[in-house]
Amino acid sequence: MEATGLSLVTVVLFLPLIGFAIMLFMNERTQAGAIRWTALGFSVLTFLLSLGLWALYNPDDPGLQLVQRINWLPDYGISYYVGVDGLSLLLVILTTFIMPVAILASFRSHIFEERGREKLYYLFMMLLEWAMIGVFVVQDLVIFYVFWEVTLVPMYFLIGIWGAEQRIYAAVKFFLYTMAGSILMLLAILYVGINAGTFALPEIIAAIQTGALSFPFDGLFSTQGLLFLGFLIAFAIKVPIWPLHSWLPDAHVQAPTAGSIILAGVLLKMGTYGIVRFCLPLFPEASVAWAPTIATLGVIGIIYGAWVSYAQRDMKKLVAYSSVSHLGFVVVGIFALNAAGIEGGILQMVNHGVSTGGLFLIVGMLYERRHTKAMEAFGGVWKALPLFGAVSLVIVLSSMGLPGLNSFVGEFTILMGTLGSNILGFVFALFATLGVILAAVYMLYFYQKVYMGELDKEEIRNLEPLHWSEKAALVPVLIAIFLIGLQPAPFFRSMDASVDALVRHVDESVPEVVVGNLQMPE
Repeated sequence: MEATGLSLVTVVLFLPLIGFAIMLFMNERTQAGAIRWTALGFSVLTFLLSLGLWALYNPDDPGLQLVQRINWLPDYGISYYVGVDGLSLLLVILTTFIMPVAILASFRSHIFEERGREKLYYLFMMLLEWAMIGVFVVQDLVIFYVFWEVTLVPMYFLIGIWGAEQRIYAAVKFFLYTMAGSILMLLAILYVGINAGTFALPEIIAAIQTGALSFPFDGLFSTQGLLFLGFLIAFAIKVPIWPLHSWLPDAHVQAPTAGSIILAGVLLKMGTYGIVRFCLPLFPEASVAWAPTIATLGVIGIIYGAWVSYAQRDMKKLVAYSSVSHLGFVVVGIFALNAAGIEGGILQMVNHGVSTGGLFLIVGMLYERRHTKAMEAFGGVWKALPLFGAVSLVIVLSSMGLPGLNSFVGEFTILMGTLGSNILGFVFALFATLGVILAAVYMLYFYQKVYMGELDKEEIRNLEPLHWSEKAALVPVLIAIFLIGLQPAPFFRSMDASVDALVRHVDESVPEVVVGNLQMPE
């Protein structure tokens, strides 16, 4: 149902841009503290209003809600069209949740002493939040592409200006990889929109459901198969799915702490969200046909990411490669093509954002104190900072998937969805479970090297205690870890209707297979 006035979705979307505009006219020399607090204030307010989206959301309605639509270029079928449903609601909240954490993580950062430009830094943070929210709420293909591309710009500068020694190389690599995939998606968007006569995604999907619009499918590289690949490659690079992952470790290692938190917490989820939002409903036959191949790549990513993580001696690289492994789980869940797999995948997007964002947060705190990411430079941190050690242990156990914490729920649901298919699904689940075991190996190795052992280094004995801003950043992460782990039902409830409708749409579009069995159409 379209809003007659101003939709809350629009308010949440543009609030960071209002903060951007206010900060733009503030003086960096005389109002540095005010700039910092303005960014934090607008990010917290955006998060609180996004909770209002959840309060107003009707979980029994599978369609878009809190919709607002304004014609922009009606002759070309392009409009400002926003709304949320069960596929996007939790990811909007994840975005608004991560940003205050990232801003708080920047309060004590040394990067402004070395590089300056604190005002520009927070301006880019606000611009990035606006663009990321836009990706998750926009329902017009062209406007979605605009927001998708805008996210590249602030992250490029966050890495390139405030990153580590090889920041320029990492920033350029990040930008070029993502831009290359996006060009293919743009071509696919134009083809779909021109043939549909509109770029409004709900209208295109409705036309596919009624048979008024169809993209021929008679093989993996048919028209529909190629359109599917046009979208998928862009999303696969962003996830990233193995073997398109090589930009990620460089970007993570070179990015400032807040950049790594946002990159892991939100930007990578844009890829997996895009698969659910666009690939499955627009190209259902191609999705089923390509599912075994993509799920296989997901499984390879799970094992590869875990194996390479264990080999790392750089804390940030270890956490970066763990993202390849964890997001492989999400990919396998999505391409189980059943409700359990997709819901587990969406929840695991949120879980990964919380847990891996938390890992980058604690690694950043350690780096601020020792100015090194090498694990051998630490040891005995728990004895020096017992509170920090205990909090870090919870985040590490969360990333491992310990029962009672958030990641276990998502991984368990994904495995249920994958196992609910044929023998191929059983094989995928078997290897994915091996990834869970390997995650325990490399995460416990990381914790043992950094936090345990004798307190025999003078630098570790004299570590600075946690600042209030650091504690304030850690508290919401801990709350989310326990809340999702102990009370996952409300999160699943918000997804049920929309995911069921998506699975039913794919099922009805591909009647010759049992959806979820990961079989090729006959």
